[in-house]
This record gives sequence, C-alpha cells and structure tokens, in this order.
Amino acid sequence: MIDHKVFFDAVRPDPFPDALTQQQVDGMEAILTCWDTYRDGGDLRHLAYMLATTFHETAQTMWPIEEIGKGSGQDYGKTDPETGQAYYGRGFVQLTWRDNYAKADVNIDEEFGIDPNMEWEAENALVPKYAAAVMFLGMEQGWFRQHKLSDYFNEEDDNPIEARDIINGDVSKNGPMIADYHYAFQMALDEAYSKGPPSSEPEAETVDIDVTTSKGVQLTLIVNGVVKWQTP
Repeated sequence: MIDHKVFFDAVRPDPFPDALTQQQVDGMEAILTCWDTYRDGGDLRHLAYMLATTFHETAQTMWPIEEIGKGSGQDYGKTDPETGQAYYGRGFVQLTWRDNYAKADVNIDEEFGIDPNMEWEAENALVPKYAAAVMFLGMEQGWFRQHKLSDYFNEEDDNPIEARDIINGDVSKNGPMIADYHYAFQMALDEAYSKGPPSSEPEAETVDIDVTTSKGVQLTLIVNGVVKWQTP
C-alpha cells in the first residue's frame, strides 16, 4: 500500500512549491485511493504518469475541471435533446462526446463495480472518484488516442516523454515537461510504497546453547511456564 502521508510530504518540494492546498490533497487522495483499491501491486510508473498528467491537465490544481469554453463551437458542446446534457470535456483528463460518456459508464461499472451515470448526469464526470476511474481506464485501455500506459512503461520501455501521446499529440512541446513531473511523482511513490505493515510477531531465531554439568545434575528448560525439555 501507499503511505499517503509520506507521499504528500515528498511531493511538497517537487513538483509542488513547498505547499499543498486542501483541494490538491483531496484530488490526489481520490487518485491514490483508486490505485490502492483497484491497482495495488501494479506498475507504479503508471500511477506516477497519471499524476503527472493530472498535474499538467488541471493546471496543478489536481482537481477535475471543465473544458475552457465548455465546448463552444464544437458539436460535443451542444445540448443533447434526449438527455439534456452537453458532453464537453470534464475530469482529470478531458472526456468528451456522449458515446464516450456512455462507454465510460459501462467500463467503470464492469471494472470497478460502480456506476457513475455520467451519460445522464454529465456533471458526475467532475466527481473526483469518477474522474479518477475515467483516467485509469482511459489511459490503460487507450480511449483517448489509442495509446496505452503499457505501450510506454513495461519490462523493456520507460518512456514518459513519448507517453504524452496517450492524451495529446503535443509530445515535442509538452512531453519533456510532463516527464519531469512524472519523475518527481515517481520518486515520491517509491518512497511511500510498502507491501503492508510488518508482522506483529517477530521472526523466530534459532539459539544453540551448550551446557556442561557435573554427573547427576538435572537440567530443565521452561518456556512461559511450560517444561520444554529436561535431562533424563
């Protein structure tokens, strides 16, 4: 599991400027909780890159946001006559179009057992736990540009620069910058990750004892009031 306190202490100096707002903490808690609940034991580079992407896409607020202009001038910004919703970009990463909102509902329900109902209540895409689920599955499965996290982070590859293609084709412009964020989050996650609390019982040790006695002297080994061994 990830020790959240250790993580937050580690990211305050980098990539954040020595302080975190409550909103930033709450947004990252939603992302970390999604990982702890559904992806614990997975490749931490995936989580680091999702946090880096969130840092960039939300202007460092780490909170689900609406697309600037709310889809003005775009077909997906128009109100759907059946649902009364407009499907402009929302979330940690921008989810657009009614079909994609509906697809996300189905996939999140199947994978995580929760129904965001974003097709009929598009504002639900701004709920942090749903926005985290969209980002996780979208970046894992290639919803946005057919590129996936596993394409760039696997046993052979560690490529946070080109991974920008998962979300946007502006690799040359923003890829290196987001890679820097990725490395900062990766260091914090490596520091904060453990495989659980230590065992409450100490590991047993074997102790060899050599005792020499005079003939006729009897020895008895008593542990916690129980006789474990006795000379004949």
